[in-house]
Amino acid sequence: MTDKTFNVLFLCTGNSARSIMAEALVTTMGHGRFQGFSAGSKPGGKVNPFAVEQVKKTGYPIDNLRSKSWDEFAAPGAPHMDFIITVCDNAAGEECPIWPGHPATAHWGFEDPAAVEGTDEEKRDAFEMIFKQIMARMNAFVSLPLNMLEKHAIQQEIKKIGDTPVTPA
Repeated sequence: MTDKTFNVLFLCTGNSARSIMAEALVTTMGHGRFQGFSAGSKPGGKVNPFAVEQVKKTGYPIDNLRSKSWDEFAAPGAPHMDFIITVCDNAAGEECPIWPGHPATAHWGFEDPAAVEGTDEEKRDAFEMIFKQIMARMNAFVSLPLNMLEKHAIQQEIKKIGDTPVTPA
């Protein structure tokens, strides 16, 4: 068994909702095996308050949440990433920085709950649905026997997770 903590970077264009929730979920669900990070190609500079509501459920310190550029993670001295996962279709289609160490990558597309218009309750429901979908994929991810897999097999497995349909909760 390995004592390594795997660093996982979740990318989305604005880094205000989906990637933020994924960061908190992988860290809390991974029980020390994973450390989550999030960033965006064009960060909005503010974390969506409905995403913060969902993150509070995980016990993840909300003081750690901030909207930031993915350039921070490509810069010298940045934490080395083992996995980079895009959670929005826009970020998946953008040209990303060169990541040190050539981490395994995958795309796990989720609808944007921040795009939902309506009452606060309708927005809250949208965030909760996406949060549950991210949690379902995260459960599969943190259950992978990473210490027994070769890098190529890990790459295939995390892509499979992203290709698995998620049904609205």
